[in-house]
Amino acid sequence: MSTRIVFLRAALAVLTFPAVAQTDNSAQPATVNQRKENQQDRIANGVGSGQLTAGETHNLEKKESELNHEEHDMRKLDNGHLTAADRATLNQQQNQLSHQIYKDKHNSAVQNTNPKSEVGQRQRNQQERIAQGIKSGQMTAGEASRVEGHEAAVNREIHNDRAANGGKLTAGEKRQINRQENRNSARIYRAKHNARKQ
Repeated sequence: MSTRIVFLRAALAVLTFPAVAQTDNSAQPATVNQRKENQQDRIANGVGSGQLTAGETHNLEKKESELNHEEHDMRKLDNGHLTAADRATLNQQQNQLSHQIYKDKHNSAVQNTNPKSEVGQRQRNQQERIAQGIKSGQMTAGEASRVEGHEAAVNREIHNDRAANGGKLTAGEKRQINRQENRNSARIYRAKHNARKQ
């Protein structure tokens, strides 16, 4: 009987230890850089899953870029350091951005993740490349905002062309869109392969 109790106590200790270890780590607040990385991962996942449209990603990355510039300016004023007030300000702004990411990922606007047309597949491939660049840190928030702005413009043009033509694209419109996507593809490549990193 006492052997069973010893085994049960040992098993209980083994099972509860990971939970205790996790709660100890979560008591530490995330740093500004950890929060930025987490938010970039959430945006990249939203782009990859289609939960975020190019326009939504453009807006989110623009806000992230502005936040990065503000942090840079704050550090510049204090010899590379953030004051407690700076951290509190940045934390509040990151909370607002986090809320916006959540709202955008859970609204009804979505990017088509299973396109049937060649144009749609090209758009999907571009979004996957952007998502990978964001997640890996190869693209800064500003770069991601700019390329998503271009993608959003192409998306609007496709939507307007289809609306004017009963849901279809003419051969000329497809050629025009392909040229624009070629330029966007080159922009994505340059953004991912330059020296700037997130």
